[in-house]
Amino acid sequence: MAASPARNAAYQILLRVVRHDAYSSELLHSDLLRDLSSADRGLCTEIVLGVLRWQSALDLAITAVSDKNVRSLDPEVLTALRIAAYQIRFLDRIPARAAVNESVELVRAARKRSAVGFANAVLRKLVSAPPTTNARTPAEDLSQRLAHPQWLVSRWMEAFGAAATQKICEFDQSVPEMTVRLHGATADELREQGIEFVPGSLVSGALRIISGDVTASESYRSGRVFIQDEASQLVALLVGRGSHILDCCAAPGSKTAALAFRNPEAHIIAVELHPHRARLLQERITSTNVEILTADVTTFQIGASFDRVLADVPCSGTGTLARNPEIKWKLHKSDLVDLQTRQVAILSAALRHVAPAGRAIYSTCSLEAEENSAVVEEVLGSHPEFRLGSCRDELVRLRDEGQFVWGDIDSMVRGAFLRTLPGVHPADGFFAAIFERAG
Repeated sequence: MAASPARNAAYQILLRVVRHDAYSSELLHSDLLRDLSSADRGLCTEIVLGVLRWQSALDLAITAVSDKNVRSLDPEVLTALRIAAYQIRFLDRIPARAAVNESVELVRAARKRSAVGFANAVLRKLVSAPPTTNARTPAEDLSQRLAHPQWLVSRWMEAFGAAATQKICEFDQSVPEMTVRLHGATADELREQGIEFVPGSLVSGALRIISGDVTASESYRSGRVFIQDEASQLVALLVGRGSHILDCCAAPGSKTAALAFRNPEAHIIAVELHPHRARLLQERITSTNVEILTADVTTFQIGASFDRVLADVPCSGTGTLARNPEIKWKLHKSDLVDLQTRQVAILSAALRHVAPAGRAIYSTCSLEAEENSAVVEEVLGSHPEFRLGSCRDELVRLRDEGQFVWGDIDSMVRGAFLRTLPGVHPADGFFAAIFERAG
């Protein structure tokens, strides 16, 4: 008996994540799900993201009933075991017998016949095994209970405190709300298409989706609705208004679109390094005031300066683990050094294009100091013509204009910087700094 289409698709996606460093967010919108029913798409997505969110806890449970270390198992076998373990431990509506039998069939179909008996025995033991833990410290306990790498938990505890770290981890393990920004569509239009929503918690124009498939709506397909987390929308608001705007790392384009919508008379240049992402950006951004260029911003040459520049740089993404859970299993502490080097280069290049009396915004969706304050301090030290602007003052101004609606501004500010923390705030984790050039 073959595994169900939903579980087979989930298995193929998870294998690609493990083998090829692929990202589930892309694969879950690929042709791998093309022939699935709506219900099967839902189950496939639930399994993929559930396995990735709870991977270390699943491995701990498997190890407790196995005589083999999970690291010694073939990826095909381990992936099948994780899929069953997730259903057994977290999905009450799925019979344990079905979860076991279908994962055994996945192992068989992968031609790992010598592992079929092993997988069957391990999973049958897992059905009745109690949860296990071997934690000895608060960081280990939180790491095991909420399935985060211990090195991340420990550094977050040091940076943000134990209570905030628990909120971050709990948020990461939850299914995040979808938030949209209207780009020409109206709220009534969405309602007519069966989309239910409530107002945003941070940004007045944001809508938090309660029910309905936004991506299937005509408003979304026509480019008049953008899916964008509220913290990301807030970063775009910090850029402010200008007549010449440069977006240094533009893809996937939600901030570019927000800048274009807020500044309809401005000339906006959106730079993207990778040609395929630039092509997708071209398809997604319909605003006529945006010019998209494929270029490396660190060597980008243009004979003009800009009164507003956004450097929303590539980063570790540790502020987005609820949406991209595989990041926490791929990331290593040593990666932060390489990322920081690239980020310093991009920000330094971005500042070269800021006009006198202009402003640049540096932002990441990372929680890590190496990518945030450390980058700002290093770059600021070599650019005496710039000073840091106050994110708090900017949030107050946005609040007075009715664009920012979160009540506790001080919780989002550390020194001159903006910082949102998942769980502490109802949004992804973002960092932003304002660079102001002397006139």
